[in-house]
Amino acid sequence: MTKTKGTTDAARRATKPTQRTIAEQMGLAVTTVSKALAGDTRIAATTRQEVARMAQKLGYVPDRAAQRLRTGRTNVITLVLDPHSELLGFGAALIEGIADVLRPTRYHLTIMQYQLGEDVLTPIEFIVRNGLADGVIFARTVPDDRRVRYLQEVGFPFITHGRTAIAGHAWYDYDNAAFADMAVRLLAGQGARRIGLIPPSPVYTYRDVMVRGFERAVADIGASAQIAQGFDLNHGSDVLYRGLTRWLRDPNGPDGLICPGEVSAMTAHAVLADLGLDLPLVAKQTSPLFQHFRPRPVVIEEDIQAAGRDMADALMQIISGAEPTDFQILRAPEGLSAAAQGR
Repeated sequence: MTKTKGTTDAARRATKPTQRTIAEQMGLAVTTVSKALAGDTRIAATTRQEVARMAQKLGYVPDRAAQRLRTGRTNVITLVLDPHSELLGFGAALIEGIADVLRPTRYHLTIMQYQLGEDVLTPIEFIVRNGLADGVIFARTVPDDRRVRYLQEVGFPFITHGRTAIAGHAWYDYDNAAFADMAVRLLAGQGARRIGLIPPSPVYTYRDVMVRGFERAVADIGASAQIAQGFDLNHGSDVLYRGLTRWLRDPNGPDGLICPGEVSAMTAHAVLADLGLDLPLVAKQTSPLFQHFRPRPVVIEEDIQAAGRDMADALMQIISGAEPTDFQILRAPEGLSAAAQGR
């Protein structure tokens, strides 16, 4: 029976494309395609780009098992996330930034999530013991982070979003001390003299960094520092609402408020409206959310996508043999967003 064009096309689509498929489509040698896909700089950059585009068009996916047997590499980077909500869209923005960098390379991104309350070391050990990736990225660091110590001990490439008290590892961090300093001065400029901070959870490294920056700035301008008691950024909106309501009802409570997370800022916005209070508020923003708030709060931006891009680029270099300590990246706040400037 003669095959029709339709059935021939269907059969072609059902066949998994290989490097030979790409080579035949482009009129190149299979070895050239293989080297181009591996990022070999001996192949012209334009050829590598064209091969990558053709691979994507054909739906080419490397045979990971064969690749690992041949090279000892998986060409996979894994992002380990936990489901926290203090920064809206944190995970999605981080994924987008990492994917932007990995897309034209031989690396692929996988996501592993663990639940709050689960041992944070469990997913890391699982990745390493089963050879699931060439390197890992994770966040929510604590000063004496067991994940960092374990990965250093076994010699597995990684970079953290956030610092620790452990020397010798790669990290990316937003300068939360500079954020607190900027927020204090913005509130003081609006007349606040009793400046309140909703702090991060005491378990995380960045709490101490932020609180030190906050207290230094408040002392420098001669104002009074108040740190929320009984609730922090790690709590849900219900706990935040009750805590903020008690705090802001107190006549000696803050007359200006720093919210270093979007959930805390939205909750504070609701409490102020419900109590009929008008006091200045500064929020950390990681999404365009507050552009649509009325009145618009003053916001200082943290670019999570940029963090993802920087960490992905650093980790690929570490996997290739670069020193982890060459990648200790501290990013200052970039200033006020359009929402903060009232545009």
